[in-house]
Amino acid sequence: MNTDDNQAFVYAGFWLRVWATIIDSLLIALIVMPVLFAVYGTDAMLYSERFLLGAVDFLFSYVLPAVAIILFWHYRQATPGKMVIGARVVDARTGQKPSTGQFIGRYFAYYPSFLIFGMGMFWVAFDKRKQGWHDKLAGTVVIKEQKENMPAETDA
Repeated sequence: MNTDDNQAFVYAGFWLRVWATIIDSLLIALIVMPVLFAVYGTDAMLYSERFLLGAVDFLFSYVLPAVAIILFWHYRQATPGKMVIGARVVDARTGQKPSTGQFIGRYFAYYPSFLIFGMGMFWVAFDKRKQGWHDKLAGTVVIKEQKENMPAETDA
């Protein structure tokens, strides 16, 4: 499958991806926050005072989400949020499942995508293939699954 063939699939646009991110963030918070509250008490709610509360905070706030997201991408090509909106991550060149290295690179490419006022994420709204900087760096695109006999629709 070639990504230049727009009849084959539709790129998932900015607002769909925002909804997927909100869903994923809520799910992560539902897992992480109770653990942090149990370990650190009310300090866990005063996050603005410190960057990192300790080892449990590091493991549950940074390591666990990274591992979970990469595993979801590896096994399902989508996080739960992307599954809800009917989207998945594919290799930008072939349209097939990206390599594990691409998934790992895509995750860590989120960091430079956020550096300059989040421009790397907002780039999705303006790019013709709806790629953020993390997608461009990893060589991936996010596509919207199309139902049989359904017209393709895109958002911003």
